[in-house]
Amino acid sequence: MTRRSCAIYATGIVCAHLLIVGIALVVAQVFQTMIHSRLKKEITLTEKSQMFESWKNPPTPVYMEYYFFNVTNPKEFLEGKKASVKQVGPYTYREYRPRENVTFLENGTKAYALNPKSFVFVPEKSAGNPEVDVIWTVNIPYVAVMSELNSYSFFVRSMVSLYVSTLGIDVFMNRTVHEILWGFKDPLLSKIHKLKPDVDEYFGLMWKKNGTHEGEFVFHTGEQNYLDYGKIDTWNGLREMSWWSSNQSNMINGTDGAVFHPLINRNELLYIFAADLCRSIHLAYVEDVEVKGIQAYRFAPPNDVLMNPKENPTNAGFCVPAGECLGTGVLKVSVCREGAPIVVSFPHFYQADPVYINAIDGLSPNEEDHETYLDLEPTTGVPIRACKRAQLNIILKRIPGFPKTKLINETIFPIMFVNETATIDDDSASRMRTLLLIVTLVSNFPLLIVGLGIILLLVLVVLFCRNRQKKTAKDDTAYTQVSDKPDDLSEKPANQPMKNGSYIAMSPVEAQKC
Repeated sequence: MTRRSCAIYATGIVCAHLLIVGIALVVAQVFQTMIHSRLKKEITLTEKSQMFESWKNPPTPVYMEYYFFNVTNPKEFLEGKKASVKQVGPYTYREYRPRENVTFLENGTKAYALNPKSFVFVPEKSAGNPEVDVIWTVNIPYVAVMSELNSYSFFVRSMVSLYVSTLGIDVFMNRTVHEILWGFKDPLLSKIHKLKPDVDEYFGLMWKKNGTHEGEFVFHTGEQNYLDYGKIDTWNGLREMSWWSSNQSNMINGTDGAVFHPLINRNELLYIFAADLCRSIHLAYVEDVEVKGIQAYRFAPPNDVLMNPKENPTNAGFCVPAGECLGTGVLKVSVCREGAPIVVSFPHFYQADPVYINAIDGLSPNEEDHETYLDLEPTTGVPIRACKRAQLNIILKRIPGFPKTKLINETIFPIMFVNETATIDDDSASRMRTLLLIVTLVSNFPLLIVGLGIILLLVLVVLFCRNRQKKTAKDDTAYTQVSDKPDDLSEKPANQPMKNGSYIAMSPVEAQKC
């Protein structure tokens, strides 16, 4: 056997083994299963996990952008005309949210933590100075008091209305952005505080929320089941709430939005418990996106999250009292706001019934600016980019006994909305790309083996063809006739002796005479 033949046989044997092993590994998904198993063990809320430190002290900067609706015609609205508002902002604050008092429970399967949040103003990302800019907005304390007195007698309401008028308090107030956000001493609440000391005399949308937490959380670490990674077990000691009118609506589902389980697929629904909304919401897959070179799945709340119970019966539990429901796109949260007629929605009533949008001049909802979404890297479940957008509204309507409201058309009035944004920082993005490259290479290693086998197969075919051509050429040149025309024996004389013939390397020789 020649050296060439040995090379062909060796190439064939190696090629066959590579193809067989590679195809078997691809079909069995050995490496992919191994990587997935490793991810499930590594991505947990335990001190040995690489994810723990970023969960405890998130490196990704979070910004809170506050936008306010400045009322341009408060007097006309009180006279029965349509309100007109103008959006001002953003007033941007950097949010810091470290986990504190982290304690592991039940053999490391659960983790207790507090999540205090603090805010620092960022002038370069803001449209103005919150301590200088003044806006007209609804006097929420006064409206809340009127709503609370709605169940009292007409005489009591009239007396309170008379007294409030002497204090110079009106349905709308003129305050700085800083006061509305972080608090001011309200004249009406100060009077009530003297009668009921448990009522705070200060009011602000973010009053006592700078440096405080939203409650005590216990999370699943994911040690027992990777699908439970980061899910809330209890909030303030509760596994379900008691505000709403159905068990399903009172459920505390999902995570707090900071982490999600690995190996996310496009067909699943993701759940988030939002303490500021007093409920859990779900998000559905929208599209594939790319953030800083990282492929991600975008999830967003579908239309049915705030849909009218007539169109989505599962939302009937959010009507309190049962049966008293608002339209699509708004949620009344008075039950967890001390009875104040507060309503939440998406900014500019995005995805809401047009009746709410058309009731106010100056609103223009659109997906790009007002949709809440979450971009997740599907392999690790890490949020790459997030935009949480929510709007605070209040119900304004006629209340007998308060003459200033007698001409008001009932309206869900917008106060402000917040855009909470976070995008992965460059260092974390670089580490993520490296990790995903390693995962991709290891997961696709069987395909590399199959590819190498195919390359060797092509080499084998080339070697075999070239070997066949050389052998054919050798056989053809061993005995080759000079002329392809045979001698015509009939034309030769009878007495002429026959020649031996003409061959390569042979000379014709005539018969010798003795």
